[in-house]
Amino acid sequence: MKLVRYSKDGETRIGRVEDGAVRALDPAQTDMVRLIEDFDNLRDRLRPASDPMPIESVTIEAPLPNPPRNLFCVGKNYREHAREFSGSGYEAGAVKGAEVDEYPAVFTKPATSIVGPGADVLLHPEITSEVDYEIELALIIGKPGNIPRERAYEHIWGYTIVNDVTARDRQKRHKQWFMGKALDTFCPMGPWIATADEIDPENLDLETRINGEVRQRSNTRDLIFDIPSLVETISSGLTLVPGDVIVTGTPAGVGIGFDPPKFLKHGDVVSMTITGLGTLENTFR
Repeated sequence: MKLVRYSKDGETRIGRVEDGAVRALDPAQTDMVRLIEDFDNLRDRLRPASDPMPIESVTIEAPLPNPPRNLFCVGKNYREHAREFSGSGYEAGAVKGAEVDEYPAVFTKPATSIVGPGADVLLHPEITSEVDYEIELALIIGKPGNIPRERAYEHIWGYTIVNDVTARDRQKRHKQWFMGKALDTFCPMGPWIATADEIDPENLDLETRINGEVRQRSNTRDLIFDIPSLVETISSGLTLVPGDVIVTGTPAGVGIGFDPPKFLKHGDVVSMTITGLGTLENTFR
């Protein structure tokens, strides 16, 4: 099922998305993390409890509004993007011929970076002039553990879209990724979470459009480090818990991949679509 967190008439609830409409759940749910934790017990009891509401008639919120315990992100996980990043001049220590890493590069984004679809993303012009976009498939952990790759999919509850917004000048200046990716509003997420049984994560098309212009187009078949290996690597010695998010990396076509680079500016509309996960759209201000 596709589950969305929405607000209407001052009330926030979790609903089910079907045929372009939203229906509230019975029993009533307001906390996505608690729903994830108790999903095995609740699944057969969840029923639509309202008439269908056009999705345009409600405000869609970020699907995980309460901060997940961890928001892990993976860099350079598509070969063509690894090459464009290495050749862009923005990667500290780039070595020609060694663009693809032996191990996944993992960093975090803080909960204060998370916003929902339709929310404005701040350009922070007082501290950066080089804001970039990155479409990424995100997975949500449903069962805790230190997880071997052969059991990874047993622990994944669902999937959503994340825009890993990045201030490239800060990323370059600090010679690491957190400072360029941790700014307020720099993690748009949504519009909904599709439960794992709805999605074939190893064959999903990804597309980014900026003001209607296609910039990124790829498929998760092109991941360097696949989802089971990411889950195993990140959870080695670190217990993942329900609500943890792993963001799997972006394909080629980001702003620094162009000559000259195409950074985002005031009023730009960024739309990101992944098979089965809808479209995440935000305006940059």
